[in-house]
Amino acid sequence: MFISHCSEDGWVAEQISKRIKSSGADIFLDESHIQAGDDFEEKILEHLNKSDEILALLTPWALKRPYLWAELGVAWGKGIPIIGVLHGLSAGNLGKKSEATIFLKRRSLIEINEIEKYFSELKSRLKTIRCKR
Repeated sequence: MFISHCSEDGWVAEQISKRIKSSGADIFLDESHIQAGDDFEEKILEHLNKSDEILALLTPWALKRPYLWAELGVAWGKGIPIIGVLHGLSAGNLGKKSEATIFLKRRSLIEINEIEKYFSELKSRLKTIRCKR
């Protein structure tokens, strides 16, 4: 699981990361996995290529972050499921933003206040995957 977010949303991203980890999923959060001196873009691509899912924390300020769109573009191109979590804007507002590109069309977007449903669904998916092994 890859979490895409902007630095202003670091605390929220960390809380989401903790919940995903508690479900048993492996997680990539740049603050935790990229060290000083690492090639940031190389590490991002490396972890995106390993990810089965990307969770994008969509906030008004994150929409202006080029890396968010680059990360979503890689996920979209590779057919990696994209989960958009709205925080500080609504789906209607997102649709009006010029930055909102095809990567988020036809996606189920989750309001931050409804994220418990996503955690529950993730836990079920992980349980099913483990049972198949």
